[in-house]
Amino acid sequence: MGEKVLRLLIALSVGVWVTRYLGPEQFGILSYAQSFVGIFAALSSLGLNDIIIRELVKNQDKRNLILGSSFGLQTLGSTIIMLLLTISIYYNDNEPLTNRIIIILGLLTFINSFNVIASYFHSQVKSKFYAMAGLVGVIISALLKVYLILGNYSLIYFVYVLAFDVIFLVSGLIWFYSKSGESLLRWKFSWSIAKDLLKDAWPLILSGIIISIYMKIDQVMIKEFLGNGEVGQYSAAVRLSEAWYFIPTIICSSLFPAIINAKLKDDTLYMDRLQRLYNLMVVLGAVIILPVLTLSDWMIQLLYGEAFQRSAGVLDIHILGSVFVFLGVANQKWFISENYQAYNIICLGAGMLVNIVLNVIMIPKMGIMGAAYATLISQFVASVLAPAFFKKTRNSFYMMLRALFFVQVFKDGKIV
Repeated sequence: MGEKVLRLLIALSVGVWVTRYLGPEQFGILSYAQSFVGIFAALSSLGLNDIIIRELVKNQDKRNLILGSSFGLQTLGSTIIMLLLTISIYYNDNEPLTNRIIIILGLLTFINSFNVIASYFHSQVKSKFYAMAGLVGVIISALLKVYLILGNYSLIYFVYVLAFDVIFLVSGLIWFYSKSGESLLRWKFSWSIAKDLLKDAWPLILSGIIISIYMKIDQVMIKEFLGNGEVGQYSAAVRLSEAWYFIPTIICSSLFPAIINAKLKDDTLYMDRLQRLYNLMVVLGAVIILPVLTLSDWMIQLLYGEAFQRSAGVLDIHILGSVFVFLGVANQKWFISENYQAYNIICLGAGMLVNIVLNVIMIPKMGIMGAAYATLISQFVASVLAPAFFKKTRNSFYMMLRALFFVQVFKDGKIV
């Protein structure tokens, strides 16, 4: 959490300074390239991270086989990403600089395959090594960005700093891994283990692809309809809005064991804790939304300057979706506790389809404001509305409604 807070502070200081320095057009190019590569990102991790941790805990004697097989699979995923990116670049009409950035960011997915080491540290309850490497890297990266701004460097050098972030983090992980007495040379690839990993991971791969498209497609479509400058305006607001999304993830992960324990002991206690979690998500969302709505114009002017003034309207709309995102994170934990992962994929898929359709309709008519409304509506659909259409998930829908309207009713352990 310390690492996340530091990253947030740097994003709200150095990151904002970089955005202001680049301006809407150049920042739009960078944001578009990141979103374009991000659509394919799920093919790199293959949804394996949590599964690796589980398998390492269960089979410590096979850790080198598990790590080697996972690394091989993720490298294969990165190869597929580069193939797709190369084909898409060949057929698009992007300017050479944009395609160059896309290739650089795509190549970084190969380096990210070494993040299986982070899963190893998590399985050993040694997450501090990952956090320490990340903390040092983010501080050095921030200093490099300040140097580039003061030296009046061009956009491509900021892309090189993004590459440095990834390389430094991986180098730190490898160093800590070696210091703990382990060696990459002991890793071995096993087809049988790889097949077992993929067998368990395919729902996560599918949901990861859906989430990637769901979260990134708006900026790609804005570029195609409106151009890089509008992507910059939109992305500046989105980054401020999404900066808070780590909060529900940390809280829900911390409270999830208590909820699972309650499910094993008493149904009334289980439902009560779930409702309290949903209520907490709504309160946290409101605590973030209200100040932003009140101060959005002032915040954009202060942080980004006059050139980004149109970002304020996008921020007002996009930040409203925070409460639905927060509820969605909590609801995903409920899906896991009830073993309803398939329904989670369906709900996310519904949100993705709504987002794409609304973007196609609303961006040409309303510009970046249309993209913001499309995101807000799709977040409501995916997180709150979609569970209402299935009998098994309808209780969750009722619980989220009660949280949104601050109503909580129980009878005999069931919501009524």
